[in-house]
Amino acid sequence: MREGSLEAPDRQPLDWQNDEFYDKESLYDELERVYDICHGCRRCVSLCDSFPTLFDLVDESDTFEVDGVDKNDYMKVVDQCFLCDLCAETKCPYLPPHEWAVDFPHLMLRAKAYKFREQDTRWRDRLITSTDPIFDTLSTPGVAQLANAAAGSKSLRNLGEKMLGLHAEAPLPHFEAKALTKRLPAQHDTPDAPVACERTTGKVAIYVTCYGDHNEPQVVEDLIAILKHNGVSVHILQDAKCCGMPKLELGDLPKVASLKDANITTFLKAIDDGYDIIAPIPSCVLMYKQELPLMFPDDADVARVKAHFFDPFEYLMLRHKAQLANTEFKQSLGKVAYHVACHQRVQNFGMKTKDFLNLIPDTEVSAIERCSGHDGTYALKAETYEKAMKIARPVVRRVKEAEADTFGSDCPMAGRLIAHGLDDANAEPQHPISMVRKAYAI
Repeated sequence: MREGSLEAPDRQPLDWQNDEFYDKESLYDELERVYDICHGCRRCVSLCDSFPTLFDLVDESDTFEVDGVDKNDYMKVVDQCFLCDLCAETKCPYLPPHEWAVDFPHLMLRAKAYKFREQDTRWRDRLITSTDPIFDTLSTPGVAQLANAAAGSKSLRNLGEKMLGLHAEAPLPHFEAKALTKRLPAQHDTPDAPVACERTTGKVAIYVTCYGDHNEPQVVEDLIAILKHNGVSVHILQDAKCCGMPKLELGDLPKVASLKDANITTFLKAIDDGYDIIAPIPSCVLMYKQELPLMFPDDADVARVKAHFFDPFEYLMLRHKAQLANTEFKQSLGKVAYHVACHQRVQNFGMKTKDFLNLIPDTEVSAIERCSGHDGTYALKAETYEKAMKIARPVVRRVKEAEADTFGSDCPMAGRLIAHGLDDANAEPQHPISMVRKAYAI
């Protein structure tokens, strides 16, 4: 057996529709096997709290080995995993093609799916991961104002922690009174005909996502402006559903499948009309470029969508490579502290956001490759908020040390938590898309 692997990670399909996937004995045997390998390695101890939780259980056992850990405690490790995929994609030497075939995130997902099927999930978690109905309700006139006021009320936040288990100090998203897809036209054409290159058509359908539609629509508006400034025609997908990432993190795989089914038809129609697809949120891009293809490896429609799905800066750098990107920037950004979102890092296309920001004259970009700690709903929950802030601490420190003129992340939620950690009322994160629009002065 080899000690480790120098080969590229080869994530294997998730066999989630096999009955053995949910078999308790088989699951716990695999948990024990992988936990034992992780205990002997400990390379991922700094990534999240799953690994310290596991290692503490081992070190506090009678044998100092995994065989001394009570199997009833195995799920304590699972509960700390927020499926960032960093351990598999950036750290683990035992991922396939290594013969030990360790895929820690997929094992955690299997355990979450088992828990969900056994109805061992909190109603709060089922509620806050139901983004479509919750966000649609909160983004209506009158309700949005009340929700935003409640988010700023200390007494109501304390009540919310007691009743819902949402930490009273966790930063909550702002809700718009009218969703972006209900106030912007679907079509945004350029004066000139789109120009295609090797991998892009010059026409983009924007999957605005729950967050872009209801919480930070300005990021989507900035993306539209940037794409048009680069000669790209834009169409807004106005009837798409949630990407399914919140339900994936919950382990509700049947719901993930139904959301996929609802979106695929919309995406394929756009592709048939000559559009590529872009989403402004890294997690939503990851779902269609990696998570869903691994869940549905034999689905030709999923594979086709994957081939046409892009991160915004991945797309812009492909256009730049083909000499089709506009590099006439009007102003510099000065020093930028740029947090690289975990769900962007694991897509394995390189640091394209930093590359594009570096095209802006007199701009110095410091990239921070550490988890922000937000991780979907992890930073919102009363039981994990403090752990999230601990994970965020090195990122916050790096932002402070950079003494940057601007800071932000590809993930707006990460940017918000970093600003929260800075403990500065004037600290306002900017999405890199918004930074670029500012540099273009458009």
